[in-house]
Amino acid sequence: MKALIFNGALERRSQSTSGTISLYLEEKLKEYGIESTVFNLDESGIPLFDITLTRTPKGAEIMNSLFREADIHFWLAPLYHGSIPGVMKNCIDWLEISSKSNPPYLTDKTIGLICWADGVQAMQGINTMDAIAKSLRAWPLPFNVPITRNLLFTEGNSYQISQTYKNKLDLLVQIAATKTVASNPLVNKLS
Repeated sequence: MKALIFNGALERRSQSTSGTISLYLEEKLKEYGIESTVFNLDESGIPLFDITLTRTPKGAEIMNSLFREADIHFWLAPLYHGSIPGVMKNCIDWLEISSKSNPPYLTDKTIGLICWADGVQAMQGINTMDAIAKSLRAWPLPFNVPITRNLLFTEGNSYQISQTYKNKLDLLVQIAATKTVASNPLVNKLS
């Protein structure tokens, strides 16, 4: 089984919220024997989505392959002005090049959602990602992790995840690792 950690933040600092969460998820996935790849937007070379281009940009082709090959996704995003960053949505829009594939888009992929905000509004980002994932025919997990950023890290250590959020992230990984869409009898019955 392969996992993709989609870092939807443009954080280029060596220590960052998204980088810390990504690293934590990678470590937890290893415990389940799951190979993971982190897809960082700041390294992706994804241009603005343009359906009039005659050739698909190389960065978009690579991104599509990574997204479609992974069985499990974890989408991470900060909340900016009530939603996910535009650059993250732009990247996801490039999945349109898979519309004629069989299966198209992210059909039957399992997706865990994580969003952080300085206040208590992170659920708005979760709701946005949930709607996007469903429109791409994926299965967002029923459990997700909205984060109040000032409670994410332990007091005195700005990049050590608090036990409260470790527990939540651990549960998200456990659910994703053990409850994939492929093992869901209802999905198999509907296929």
